[in-house]
Amino acid sequence: MQNKVLYDGLMTDIFDDLAAEYRQLDAVLESLTLDQWAHPSAAAGWTVSDVVLHLAQTEEAVTGPSITDATALLPSAETTVDGLADEMVAAERGMPPADLLARWRKSAFATPDALRAHPPGTRLSWVRTPLSPRTLATTRIAEHWAHALDITVPLGIVYPDTARLRHVAWLAHRTLPYAFAVAGLPDAPVFCDLTAPDGTRWTFGDPDAPNRITGLASEFCRVGARRLTPEQTGLTAEGPRAADALRAVRNYAA
Repeated sequence: MQNKVLYDGLMTDIFDDLAAEYRQLDAVLESLTLDQWAHPSAAAGWTVSDVVLHLAQTEEAVTGPSITDATALLPSAETTVDGLADEMVAAERGMPPADLLARWRKSAFATPDALRAHPPGTRLSWVRTPLSPRTLATTRIAEHWAHALDITVPLGIVYPDTARLRHVAWLAHRTLPYAFAVAGLPDAPVFCDLTAPDGTRWTFGDPDAPNRITGLASEFCRVGARRLTPEQTGLTAEGPRAADALRAVRNYAA
């Protein structure tokens, strides 16, 4: 039961959801032409191939032997996630798409069961701080979803929002204290009242908090992924610090 998350009376398995997110992206990648693999993505300076290479590299870290060391993967506080990712992609850029897809599949399809197999209480090495297997699975959903948008939006391919965005929205809300700190702002309590892709309601935080964000979960997640600015959405921010929270929110490490 430890891998089950209770959402509005329904139990969802984070590792099953992670596998489903991989399958959705895999169906897109399998359909791409050679020209589409070489097409610029929405990630600045990266082609579609570069995005998939980045995903393969990070998945290999999840399934690698050092994952149980419970250390931070970044060598120093001065090293940024984006900077390290750029260096890693530049070092291996140029792999043929068929080989690249096979490489990503090998690690990605092994990840859900690998994370599920860790015993309760395990802390796993990750970017800034060790994470539990469930939290690391959540970050992998967020990462693959955001980069799937980087691939599909420029190519005009539909990538449907699903109930799995609940994990991404939870992550964005849960890490607001970190986001405030990265932005150089004091922490503040925030309540999020979001509309899911199927029209149901997702809420996070204390309903009595002085700050409230409301609107579409899909837009909230995109703001947290830096794929939309708050001004490009219909999200509303009420309270003395709600606008700060909406500007600061992020569902990935800096």
